[in-house]
Parts: sequence; C-alpha cells; structure tokens
Amino acid sequence: MLNPLWNLGRQIDYSVRTRAETKAVARSDIKVILGLLDIRHLAGNEDFTIAVSNDANKQWRSRIRSYAPMLRESMNQRTETFGELAFLLEPDIKEARGGLRDITLIRSLAKSEFVPIVLDRLAASEALFANVRDELHGVTGRTRDQLLLTEQDAVARAMDFEDADALMLEVSKAARAVDYVMQLTWYRIDERVNRFSLRRIKRTPIAKGLERFGNEIGVEPGYAIATDPGLGLRAAAIAAQRGVRLSIESTMRIAEEFADLPTPWPRQSREDLVTLIGAGESMIDVFEALDQEGLIERWIPEWSHVRFLPQRNVLHHHTVDRHMLETAVRAATLTRQVHRPDLLLVGALFHDIGKGYPGEDHSDFGAELIWPLAKRLGFSEADADALAAMVTYHLLLPSVATRRDIDDPQTIEYVRGIVKTADLLELLHALSIADGEATGRTAWTEWKAVLVDNLVERTLAAMQGIEPPPQPELSAAQLAKVAKRSLSLEVLDRGDVLDIEIVAPDRLGLLSAITAVFAVSRLDVRSAKTRTVDQMAVMNWIVNVDINVPVPSREGLFDLIERALIGTEDLRVRINERIHSYHRRPGILVPPLVVTAFTQIVADATIIVVRMHDRPALLYSVATAISEFGVDIKGAIVSTLGAEAFDTLYVTDLNGAPLSTSQALELAQQLQLMLSSS
Repeated sequence: MLNPLWNLGRQIDYSVRTRAETKAVARSDIKVILGLLDIRHLAGNEDFTIAVSNDANKQWRSRIRSYAPMLRESMNQRTETFGELAFLLEPDIKEARGGLRDITLIRSLAKSEFVPIVLDRLAASEALFANVRDELHGVTGRTRDQLLLTEQDAVARAMDFEDADALMLEVSKAARAVDYVMQLTWYRIDERVNRFSLRRIKRTPIAKGLERFGNEIGVEPGYAIATDPGLGLRAAAIAAQRGVRLSIESTMRIAEEFADLPTPWPRQSREDLVTLIGAGESMIDVFEALDQEGLIERWIPEWSHVRFLPQRNVLHHHTVDRHMLETAVRAATLTRQVHRPDLLLVGALFHDIGKGYPGEDHSDFGAELIWPLAKRLGFSEADADALAAMVTYHLLLPSVATRRDIDDPQTIEYVRGIVKTADLLELLHALSIADGEATGRTAWTEWKAVLVDNLVERTLAAMQGIEPPPQPELSAAQLAKVAKRSLSLEVLDRGDVLDIEIVAPDRLGLLSAITAVFAVSRLDVRSAKTRTVDQMAVMNWIVNVDINVPVPSREGLFDLIERALIGTEDLRVRINERIHSYHRRPGILVPPLVVTAFTQIVADATIIVVRMHDRPALLYSVATAISEFGVDIKGAIVSTLGAEAFDTLYVTDLNGAPLSTSQALELAQQLQLMLSSS
C-alpha cells in the first residue's frame, strides 16, 4: 500500500503496531493520540478499526488532564516557530497560530467533553483556510502551506476576491476568530482544572471595581460596570503592568455592559491608556483581549480601519495593527531617553494610523487623524501638535540619514527647519528606533542606526537643547499666605484626584516630611510643583487616593503634617512596609532608571533629574536620600506620565548655593545606587 504512495511523491507518516502497543504509545505521545482521534476505516477488519478508535476516544477523555499540558506545549512551540497567522504578511495557513492545526486541536479538545467549546465559531474560518490551502496547492503545484506575497494575488483571483489585500483581510479575521476560541477554551480548561485550588485563592481588591485572583485581574462580582466608563482601561493597565492576564470573563462583561467615556477623556483614563502601552511585551496579550471583544474600536474608532490591515511590503512582517503594537513595545524600552514618555508611547501606537486610505500619504493623513484623536484623549493642543508632528515626520530621520550627507551643514539646517524643538527631535529619534526595530532587521540595520544617531547628535548640537521646566509662578493669594509665615493647607476634591496646596516654612527635609505623610495616607502623587520664596515653600500637589482607604479629611492631613514637621511622628516604618509590600508583587521588566545632574543650566541651583518606573512612596525615597546627603530642595517639578515618573528637583547646599560639579555627580550616583537597590 505504501510503495505506490511513495512513488506518487506523497509524504506518509505510518507505523505498524498491535492494538495493545498502540494504546501504550498513545499514553505519552500526543501526536499519536491526536492522530487516532481522526481514524477512519479504509479496508480490512472494520471491527478492529472501531475497537482502536474506541480505545483512543476513551483514553483521550479519561486522561485529558495529563494530555492538556502536552497539547499546550506543542501549540506554544508552533507559535514560536510559525508566529501568529492573524498578523503575518506571509502566514503558514496550517501551522501558524490560529490556523488549521489549531482548529484540529480545538476539535480534539471538544471530543474530550471536558469543557464546552463553541465549535460553530470555527466553521467559517475552517472553510476559508481549507479553500485557501487548496488553491495555494493548485497555484504552486506544491503541497507547501505558506502563503507568500508572490502567490497571494493568484490565490485571491482563484477565490474571486477583489485583490490580495481583501483576501488577507479575511484570512486575518478568520485566524483571530480561531485564536479567540482557543484562548476561551484554555481559559475554561484552566478554570476547571484549578476549580478546587481557586476556592482557596484570595481575591484581593486592587483598584476601584477590580480584584486580583491568582494570575488574573477581574471585575468584582456585582460591580456596576455601566456606571464606571474608565473601568476597562483601568483593568487593562493594571493587568499589563503586573504581567498577568485580564480575565476573559471580565473582558466579556466589560463589553456587554460598555459605557462610553466622556469627551475629552478624564485624565485618569488617558494615563491608564499610557500605562497599558508602556507595559511592553505584556501589553500585547491584554490589548488583544480587549480588541477581540471590540473594545479598542469602541474607545478609538480610528482603529477599525487598520485592524487586520495587510501591508504588501517585503520589509514588513506584520499587519498594520500588529506592527503598531510591536512599535509600542519597542518604544516602552526607550522611555528613559525622552522627556515626554507618554507622547512617545501614544505616538508609537498610532504612528501608522493613516495607512490604507487610497490616494493619501499615510504620514500626512495620519497627522490629520491623530490630532482630533489626541484632543479626544484629553491631551492639550500643544501635545496634540507634537503627536501630529511625530506622525507626519516619523520617517524623516532615517530618510535624511541614509540619503543625504550628514556632514553637510545644509543637511542639519534642513532637519532644524522641519523639527523646531529639541523635545520633538528626541521623540522622533526614539520613534525611529522603535519603528525600525519593529519592522525588522532588513529595515533597521546597525549601519542605519548609527547614521540616525549621528544626525540627531549634530542637530541637537545646533539647537539650544532642552530646557528644564521653569519653576512655577506664584499667585497673589499664595504670596499672601507666604506673608503669614505659617502652615496652611487646602484640599480640593476633583472626583478622581485630590488637588492639595500646602504653604509651610522651609527647612531641610520638608519635602521628605510632606511626601511621607502622603505615603502613609495612601495618596499617590501624580504631579507636583513646589517653590521656595522668602524661606517659605509653596506646594501644589495632584494625588490619587488608594481605594482601600477612606479619603483623608483636611483636618486629619493638617494634623499629620504638623506632627511630621515638628518631629513627633516617625513614619519611616509604615512607609518601608508599604514599599516592601510593593516589591513582593510580580511585575514586568522595565528600563533601568536614570539620574542626571545639571550644574550650569540655572544660576541659583543645581538640577537633579530622576527618570524611572513609578512606585509607591517614590518621591519620599528621592527626597529623603537628598536630605540625608545634606542638600536642600528649593523646588520640584514632578510628573507621573502613565507608569513613568519624571522628577526634576532644584537643590542647593545648606548655604543656598548651587552644588559643585563633584558634589552634584556624587549626589546623582548616590541616588542611582539607592533607588536601584531599594
């Protein structure tokens, strides 16, 4: 029987075993048991075939708990080798994740009757893939299953699609449907396998309406999702930052009970989006969970056009939407290189939003799309302008660096004429790197990276550089409080944040004492501006309140601050406990922190800049370390952009003079060491 098949060039996987031997091998070999589940009788003793089939099905159902890990491992290995069908430009229809092999796997799991599986969702995808595969074999005359760019037009014509893009759009949609059923199936398997242990897993509230259980973030049972439009983004940001999954059940609930965000978005929702994007690799699975339930399109309608959109370009390996996600992942590693990490992350995610519109330059049209989108997200007009410029010119630096002489002064002037500020230049530089790396080694070589670096360095040298944020101007009301020379406190509740103003006599360690009070009160600093005038410090704080504690009263805060300032309240132990608790949480890998000292930017102070991933009591840790160094903090500009902290501190020695260069460098090194080890 085999010789004629071999002579025809057919690849046949065969074995000769007794019935008992077949049962024994099927115990440990996942490929054997999967093959037996599809057994069909061709010739010979049909009763024997039926017996072997019955053995296999009985064994599959009874041992599914032991087979499931092997099945998942084989699926993960295939994904590692062949990638995800939905996002590849030249996918393997059979082996890639979301393809025919996964459909077979899901049907096999259904035969175990271990969990309910929605097989009807697979029918259309399976039919499409089978037809594409048949036509591919016919077009090429080979049994290869990878759908190359050079063959897509012919397959599309054979299947009566308008063009290859229309074909690949349907292929991507079908693969996403399969992958979603696969994820839902594994979720249900895990839920059943761990049902007993799940009863013992502590469900811990972690944010308003959300709880953590095991390695999942989910919505609290009974929580009114429809009354909290920001819940979905909040859940996604927390899940991505902690490197855990967003519960599929909760994601479905968020979609079913969806409530539109107001326009513009609240600040917290915008920061949650930035926090989600900034989580790097762990962002992708969370983002995909939201996208599969249609949530991304409902928050950001512009996403609909690029979703699944193929790009017939040999330099690219992914669809447009997946390429933008991969660019955002790379951008998350570069946040320490820019002054506005939030703009970098948002710009990276949407840099190709203008692709796929006939007759339009995708950079120019993308800028037209992102400006109103940025405003809707709650960015200022200046920030919207910056994002539009990033999208318009995201190809500028690589293009100029590789096509013009960067030693020619006119080249530098050309770039300066387009890129007006150093802030925008550093954003475009980081975006160029992220975009190039996400495209692939063919598009972003070491040679190109060096050319772009040199172009940016020379252009920055021709600019004035990036000035630090100016210390805040004081209002007449604040100056009147300064004149009273006593402690004053005002607290304004703005719904999602508290706006706190403090005026207090300046002294060494003042910022440390105030941030200590905030830390033990579970107030997380989002931004702050402080300035010392006439020996009085004026501080404006924007803080979030931890959901697990009541909102502190003005009187309670005033009393705690007063006691901290006169030294009767030692808060160190409580703060260290909170920091220690935070470090026990699993989380994502983040870029290393950066501490920089500037000694010649302003005349009356030394500037210390700290850039790092945010964490509880961070500003307290920074302020305490500076005070222990014997240095006074005269002003601070603090920003938390998504999950990134950017703190600028104006410091002097105890005589009110700027630090020497050696003192400034020593302080920066001490801060770097302390923050890295704590």
